[in-house]
Amino acid sequence: MSQKVNKYIQEVALPMKAIFKDMLKYAPSKIFGLLGNIVVVPVYTNLLSPSQYGVYTISLAVLSFLCILFSDWIGLSGLRFFRQNQLEGIVPEYVSTLTMVLGSNLVVMFVLSLLFRQKFYEYFNISPKIFLFVLVLIIPVAIRALLFQILRAQIKPGAFTVTTIINQILTIVIAVMFLKFTTLGAVSILAAMAISITLIDVILVFQTDILWLLKFVKPDFNMIKTLFAYGVPIAVASLSLWIINQSNKFITSHFHGLVDAGFVGVAYNLTFPILMTLFAIITIAAYPRLINLYEDKTDVRPLISKLTGYYMLISLPVVVIMSLYTKDIVLLFANAKYADAFVLLPYLAFSAFFLSLTDYTTYQYHLSGKTYILTTLKVVSAIIGLVLNIVLIQKIGLAGVGIATLISNILYFVLTVVVVIPGLNWQIPFKRLFHLLLCFIPSAVVWYILQISPITPLVQIYILLSFYYLLFYFTKGIFKDELG
Repeated sequence: MSQKVNKYIQEVALPMKAIFKDMLKYAPSKIFGLLGNIVVVPVYTNLLSPSQYGVYTISLAVLSFLCILFSDWIGLSGLRFFRQNQLEGIVPEYVSTLTMVLGSNLVVMFVLSLLFRQKFYEYFNISPKIFLFVLVLIIPVAIRALLFQILRAQIKPGAFTVTTIINQILTIVIAVMFLKFTTLGAVSILAAMAISITLIDVILVFQTDILWLLKFVKPDFNMIKTLFAYGVPIAVASLSLWIINQSNKFITSHFHGLVDAGFVGVAYNLTFPILMTLFAIITIAAYPRLINLYEDKTDVRPLISKLTGYYMLISLPVVVIMSLYTKDIVLLFANAKYADAFVLLPYLAFSAFFLSLTDYTTYQYHLSGKTYILTTLKVVSAIIGLVLNIVLIQKIGLAGVGIATLISNILYFVLTVVVVIPGLNWQIPFKRLFHLLLCFIPSAVVWYILQISPITPLVQIYILLSFYYLLFYFTKGIFKDELG
């Protein structure tokens, strides 16, 4: 066996095999989550008026805003350095420090939120009652985020899958009961989330064995410094993405009212949560193993390139289909009173595609620990995106939301390709990309024929996707890599 072949087996083939096994374990949770996200749109749009759906949409955006600033980055930092602390044999001290930092952050969040609550009401166009519910909800959400990342770091995909599915079912069932038997409106969903996530936290405590890891330890300021140095730039970067993809809800509400904000919410929920849940099947399994490989001094670039090719295979056909059948998809999954949301679907679908693609182009910053570069790129994109949102939404309404979001996400992707870390640069899977694009040519002919046929849109979608993937399968031998 040649050295080149052996290198490929060790650095790409064997890790891919392990990642695929983990993907199969994570897949049920993601697929079930995807189905859950699909189900909630018709359920909630039938039980909520557009204005109440607008309130629900804005509430989740505020929750996301607070989580980004005070909790999410702690879990991500915990995942990044778990292996390093595991090798040093100090996992209990590490987990205890993470818990202490999370608790401190939540205290700070409550103090600041209460002090500046009037600013929150005005800026986010949110009522005191909704804001209070969001503040209560963030406690179980923050705990869940940390415990889920610890579970990922422990590489327990089976436990992750079961817990995620239970969480999805509980939230939907409780929300529907509250919506049917109370008059709380959007608050019903927030209350359902609080109850279901609290129950999930209890399950996660036992799955992660965190009670047996926690101990009273003297704060290790070097460890805390490492967590903040890695995590704070991630928080700023995530806030930038929030500005790009979610600030449009508040801007729309400001210029055009809660009904249009509800339309934005429907279009967003038919694209980002569904598509990014599907696309994350690869990254959620790959990232912990990429960290371990990188810590073991392995060149991870060929593996990341291979994973990118698989991502494009999954994502491109789905995004194109969503862009071709916008009206049909909105009317299929949402109440007819939300039909105007169709104009946003192509823009947001491709925005989700480019945003998910950056998961592969930004591994270089996470693995090298240079997340400040990632932060800078996101901030630049966010500033431009915010300006575009304000100008375009005010002038052209819903279409402005889509155009601004798509331009901002493409800009962010381009910047991550141009600004590289030596030795970790993203390698474009040219052969896989060329193969995928070629398959679109005969698929376009099939689509044209279907358009002049009496076949229903749903059946057309099934035929197109089946044709595309069968064509890819039967032609993949022509584009097979030299080493696998």
